[in-house]
Amino acid sequence: MRKMGTQTWLFENKIYVNGASTISGPREKDGPLGHTFDYSYDDLYCGEKNWELAERKLLQHSIDVCLQKAKVTKDQVDLFLSGDLLNQNVTANYVARTLPIPYLCMFGACSTSMETTAVASALVDAKFADYAIAATSSHNATAERQFRYPTEYGAQKPLTATTTVTGAGSSLISRNRSDIRIESATIGKVMDYQIGDPFDLGSAMAPAAYDTIKTHFQDLGRTPEDYDLILTGDLSAVGSPILKDMLKEDGFHVEDIHNDSGSMIYNSEQPVLAGGSGCACSSLVTYGYVFNQLRKGMFNRVFIVATGALMSPVMIQQNETIPTIAHGVVFMREEMSE
Repeated sequence: MRKMGTQTWLFENKIYVNGASTISGPREKDGPLGHTFDYSYDDLYCGEKNWELAERKLLQHSIDVCLQKAKVTKDQVDLFLSGDLLNQNVTANYVARTLPIPYLCMFGACSTSMETTAVASALVDAKFADYAIAATSSHNATAERQFRYPTEYGAQKPLTATTTVTGAGSSLISRNRSDIRIESATIGKVMDYQIGDPFDLGSAMAPAAYDTIKTHFQDLGRTPEDYDLILTGDLSAVGSPILKDMLKEDGFHVEDIHNDSGSMIYNSEQPVLAGGSGCACSSLVTYGYVFNQLRKGMFNRVFIVATGALMSPVMIQQNETIPTIAHGVVFMREEMSE
């Protein structure tokens, strides 16, 4: 691995995604990308007795499917990197106790999908691991209960609020060649633009996405034209326009190639307010739709920038503002000879 500029890692050994999985909830299945997911549950309980157990089932299911697709057993995996939105990362921690794999717990809020991918890729590139799983999950009912109001409360939300995606995504990373290569990663800095409203995370996270994307271009000497898609995590309808305006002021025009996972995962008829959010938002869209497009040759190089609000219920109750972060990973299509 070689450091480029100030914040970007360029992987010198070729690093690949050998398998990726997407497991969703019912609302996500009904969205425009539902056909790209490996499996979808019909209700939020996923056959369990409470929502927290349901989220664990989503994450465990995604790991199982990922390994099946990669044709790798759990005993072959050297590292498991995962995190979620719940306090103390309990979903990832409790799933890890069922796995015979050394575990690194990570928290980046909704940026966790690319944070785990970046760190797993660096460890594989450095040959500290041959196989590493990067995984994350979120659940609408568990997140609402922790960060806002219990679902049963039925509180009215402003139009700036996003809907936490129910789902889980996993990827298996190694040096074994496949049709999707991980080229580089840009590690974000924590930004805080003094926004304290947990119902307006798009505005809070847009500056972090801007800083990571701008730094990525500068570190690698690239422009938006070097990518087929720049996909942010969950800025949704509120944060995406802010991001585009901020980049335009610096001469980076991303209007034609930018999209947002939170704006893609649901359709306009679904009652999701500003769009989707949550750890699973970026992972479902990336490991499902984006990877499918790479394999088909519709995309050749994409930059996935997952965004996260690093808040906690206690800090919000103490009227703290919301620190945010964005981590970006570049995936490339690899031609596979017969």
